[in-house]
Amino acid sequence: MKVTVNKGESEQRLDLYLLQKIPAKISRSFVQKAIKEGKVTVNGKPQKPSYKVKPQDVIVIPDPEPAMPIMVEPQQIELKILYEDSDIVVINKPAGMIVHPIPSHTSGTLVNALLYHCRDLQGIGGQLRPGIVHRLDKDTSGVIVVAKNDLAHQSLSHQFKERKTFKMYLALVEGFVERSQGDVQIAIARHPVLRTKMSVNESGRVAITHYEVIKHFGKTASLIAAYPKTGRTHQIRVHMKYIGHPILGDKLYGKGSLAVRQMLHATKLGFYHPRTEKWMQFTAPIPDDFKSMLVKLSNEAVTLK
Repeated sequence: MKVTVNKGESEQRLDLYLLQKIPAKISRSFVQKAIKEGKVTVNGKPQKPSYKVKPQDVIVIPDPEPAMPIMVEPQQIELKILYEDSDIVVINKPAGMIVHPIPSHTSGTLVNALLYHCRDLQGIGGQLRPGIVHRLDKDTSGVIVVAKNDLAHQSLSHQFKERKTFKMYLALVEGFVERSQGDVQIAIARHPVLRTKMSVNESGRVAITHYEVIKHFGKTASLIAAYPKTGRTHQIRVHMKYIGHPILGDKLYGKGSLAVRQMLHATKLGFYHPRTEKWMQFTAPIPDDFKSMLVKLSNEAVTLK
């Protein structure tokens, strides 16, 4: 990988500068190790991590060693199916389930379950993400649609990319949200240091979320409906933190101690059927842990009055 330093980017340490530039697929630890071992060059010469970059510096980073392939095996895991036909399957994903395998988590994912449920799914859209056209975070529950063939995969992928789908989330957020509704439009990018985290960054990709307040629980929390117009990673979580109301239980962007998991639920999803082109909309019932938190907050709000 080659990076050229632009004007206005000088006086930054080499290691910190590169952490802002590397793609997510290259790990932070790999870059730091490569610099210390002299494998990262600036204008053809190895430099220390503390080297201050200058405009027109040409930095070369070696390619990481190819990762060992992940073997994805079918697993008999119960799925809450909301709808299914020969083209698509719509699922109510539980909180705690990862959508697709990663090196540190190769079993128990939605993809493992889908490969068992849909025997001919392998290869639709990629080996590690067969049928996956959008995703939900591990601790986000709710409705997700999966493509069962190439026609469906292409159609749904296009609809998500062109913002032709309808998405509604329920979220419990910290504090009293004063505005009854609002729009958050601010760009999001990978965090320059913490690669598992996203952050507000003008150089990132535009992200738009509309929200409406449904109920207040004193000053402790608010129940909102969130309508993401774009589909950036962690979008709702980042946007709610940005306006000062992170999601309850979100350990990455909030306090993380007010709930057992982040209280974010993908409650509705609408799209055009890939074959019939008929509009379809599905609703995932509110899960028990979300209901329990609503009851707890209601009781606390009454007690405080």
